[in-house]
Amino acid sequence: MALSIEQLMTFTTIVKAGSLGRAAALLNMTQPALSRAIKRLEQQLGAELFERHSKGMQLTDIGRAFLPHATSLHVEAKQALEEIQALRGAAKGTVRVGAVASIASSILPPAIERTLTKWPGLHFEVFEGVWDLLAASLSKHEIDLALGAEAPDTDEIVAIRDCCWEDTSHVIVASGHPLRRRRKLTLADTLHEKWTIPPPGTGPHQHVERVFAEQGLGMPDVIVRTRSITVLKSLVVDSGFLSWMAEPMFEPERRAGLIAPLSIAGVDGRRKLVAFRRRRGLLAVPAVKLLDELRRLTSTGSRKR
Repeated sequence: MALSIEQLMTFTTIVKAGSLGRAAALLNMTQPALSRAIKRLEQQLGAELFERHSKGMQLTDIGRAFLPHATSLHVEAKQALEEIQALRGAAKGTVRVGAVASIASSILPPAIERTLTKWPGLHFEVFEGVWDLLAASLSKHEIDLALGAEAPDTDEIVAIRDCCWEDTSHVIVASGHPLRRRRKLTLADTLHEKWTIPPPGTGPHQHVERVFAEQGLGMPDVIVRTRSITVLKSLVVDSGFLSWMAEPMFEPERRAGLIAPLSIAGVDGRRKLVAFRRRRGLLAVPAVKLLDELRRLTSTGSRKR
């Protein structure tokens, strides 16, 4: 039983849109034509994929089971077309890449620049976020590559271990914070200060937990938890908070004299960063081009932080 790209796109679009009317508008089809198309697909599969309601379309149990396969097949069909274009010397397409903030502000921009120099027909969609959201987006085919701190492989995503590098994180404060005048500062001296970091389950939070545990300490007093880098920096600069951040993320504020890292003996804030992909399926050709440039940059010692 052969399924066409159009059938797969029709099915996945209805799922995303939630109704025939919205899906028809997205696909530039009339609603009766779309209804007939999905009915033919159901007849071909021998099962109903949707339950029709006055408020929209809901997947049946069979529809829910079919969805991940349809999504994967649709993506791989598009990748096959891009592969053919690349072999013909006309690589086009869009690279959807997600990255934690330190990577989005450091190594990713030059990698994109190098990729475009060789493949000017490509376009990029860059998503910045904490690791748990990036991993979920990668699993759901919303991005092609995810760049973040080293983490265990899962059933859905795996690390590309020949594309790795390091960065260094620090306890950061406003340049005029009183702790900067302390000599022989220890991590214990920060315990009762006001802290702001991302919430539990995120890479930075886990990094802070590990660093404090290595010093035999519990977690500091975290007053504000947020995923927003802008909020974290504002609380540090304007409200006297401490935070934990990788060097590339606060480098502009350090140059401007707004933020400074604390010098704390015995604190190793280094971490390994890795590119990740989905375990199953082929990596899209445009994403391969970006990955090649990331490998070249990360293999250069001057790019490792």
